[in-house]
Formats: sequence, C-alpha cells, structure tokens
Amino acid sequence: MTFARLILLSAVMSFAWPVPAPASASDGLPPDAVPAAATVQSPDAAAQPAEAAAEAAPGKAAPGETPAESMVDATGKPVYDSKLTGFPYPYPVQEYAFRTQGEDLWMAYMDVVPKTPNGKTAVLFHGKNFCSATWDTTIAALNDAGYRVIAIDQIGFCKSAKPYGYQYSFNQLAENTRALLETLKVYNATIVGHSLGGMLAARYALNYPTLVDRLVLVNPIGLEDWQAKGVPYVTLETLNKAELDTTRESIRAYQQEVYYHGNWKPEYDRWVDMLGGMYLGPERQLVAWNQAQASDMLLSQPVMYQFGQIRVPTTLMIGMLDRTAPGANRASRDVAARLGDYPALAADAARAIPNAKLIPFPTLGHAPQVEDPAAFNRALVDALAH
Repeated sequence: MTFARLILLSAVMSFAWPVPAPASASDGLPPDAVPAAATVQSPDAAAQPAEAAAEAAPGKAAPGETPAESMVDATGKPVYDSKLTGFPYPYPVQEYAFRTQGEDLWMAYMDVVPKTPNGKTAVLFHGKNFCSATWDTTIAALNDAGYRVIAIDQIGFCKSAKPYGYQYSFNQLAENTRALLETLKVYNATIVGHSLGGMLAARYALNYPTLVDRLVLVNPIGLEDWQAKGVPYVTLETLNKAELDTTRESIRAYQQEVYYHGNWKPEYDRWVDMLGGMYLGPERQLVAWNQAQASDMLLSQPVMYQFGQIRVPTTLMIGMLDRTAPGANRASRDVAARLGDYPALAADAARAIPNAKLIPFPTLGHAPQVEDPAAFNRALVDALAH
C-alpha cells in the first residue's frame, strides 16, 4: 500500500475501531437492554483453558468459562452477551469485585504463573477493539521467559462490568487497576499497553511511578492531540450512534484496511467474531454505550502533554504502517492528511519521554502482536531482558 493511499485512508476512517454500517431506524440511546433479533440457541463450543494455566493463578481461582449454551445469529456466527460469555479465553478467567462510583462492579482478568518464575510480573492493557484474550501468544511468550502475567479486561470492555452511568477517565481506570494489583500483592510490574491501552499505561506510569518497573507502549493512540490539530468535537450521542451501527462486516473491512494495511489472515477472524458478537448480542445497546463513553474519554483526555514527566524506562514498539487517527473523517482534508503519521509520531514520543527506546516494525501496522506474533514477542522479551 502506498503512503498516499494510507493518508487518504486516514481521511475516511473515523476511529481506531470499526467503521459503522448504515443506521437502523430503531437505534437510539441505550435502554437497559434491547434483545437482538433472530438469535437461536446452540451448544457452546468454547475451548477449555490451556493446561499451563490450570496450575495456578494466585488468589481465588476460577475455571475458564464454559457455559451450557451460547447464541448464534442466522448465519451461524456467535453472538455474545455483555460479559462475552462463551468466548474462549486462553487461560482461566477470574473476577475482581470492587465498589467504584457508587456501584458494585467487577474486572475480569487472567493471572498466569510461569513454570519457572523469574520473580517479575508483566501486566497487559488491551486496546479499544481488543480484549485481554488478544494477548494470548504474548502471555505464553512472557510465561516462557519466566514472567507472571496479568492480563486485564478494563471496566466497560469484554468480560468486565459495563455500567451505564460510569464516568470514564484514564485516571479512574488506572486506579481500578492499581487496586486490583494490590489485592494480588503486585507492587512492582512491567506495564505493557496497546492502542487505547497505551494511553492508559502512560497514565498509570505517571500516577504510580513507584509501582512500575518498565513501561512498554505498543502502537499507542494518543501520540497526538487530534482536537488540537483540528478534529471537530462530536457529542456522546453521535459516538453512540456510530457504535450501534457497527457490524461484523464493518469491523472486518476497517481492520483489514487500517490494522493490516489491506492484508488479511484467517486467524484474524477470531477477533472479528469476538467484537461483532458483542455488538450484535442481546445487550448491544449497553455495549455500544460503554464503547461510546470510552471513545469520548480518549478524544478528550490526551496524555501526550505529560510524556516528559514519565520517570520509568520506556520502550515504544511501533508498527510503522499504522495510520490510526480518531476523528480524521470529521476534519478537513488538509488536517486529515497530517494525522496518524506514526513514523513521525513515534520519533517525537521517543524524544519526549526520558529514557525511551524505539523499536520499529517497518512492515507491520496497528497490531504487531497479532499480525506477526513471533517477531513481536521475540522483540518484547529481548527488550525486557536489557
């Protein structure tokens, strides 16, 4: 794909998540729950958790989810509730119950202990269109290197709670994570964040520097302030409508163009089904509303202005074909053409963050850990060893 085509793409794509399909006349602001049409019940085919995880997650162990039945749509594709019930995670899933903003909520997470521990812990933050399960190969690679790995689904995402009235902020999500890690007696860890999770990881390192041994940012969004560069404000209601219009087809089309620069592999279908199943499930209204709130958070809470205050060793791992630019389609053509230049943005971030090292992946895009797991995991383990 040529650079010119990538720039043009940034002008027509809205966010680092699916492009919406045409709106349905019945879609509006979310009520408590609106059942999806044309779903049928079938036996669940979710895989059992990997044996390596069965030994031992510290704390309250819980098996991987194997519900008695799951839903599929008229085409036979899986449809999930707001807890992503039935989607197989690679290791046992546990829940951290806590009270926040006046509500009793929970965060789902995997806590995977290596056979030969090196005494270190890595905590993985997912992006907006991803879940902790998307780190499957990275968890295994870090385990093999001796790391205890904790991969978290943040509030509003995947298997974690999705409160309707939650006030989303990176500060709040960072505090939720700190509290979870405290219950697991993790007081120092390597923090790895991808995409939106990169913005959260930076905020976590800024707020709790004594709890962070190392910071790794994998194609983080937020390396530029889109609104300051000319992306117009959009209301939460408009963001919500775009989320409601999301389909499997729009997810796949967006990811193929933006994440994988026009390429596609069969293994990517799993992640399309994961996202699409929630967007089309019986609680699609609640899922869409939480995703809209997350969108508003990342658009209105830039972290980049504090990069110079990060005081922990930082590694930037960047797929250089990435051109993610939330809101570029709402900007003028001239503004859109200047957004999402990841080679330049990564270099700027590496200069802004003290003690930062840049590891580029010239032929990869927004999700290098998915596009080329072997190369990414090898680079990550090597970076953490030095």
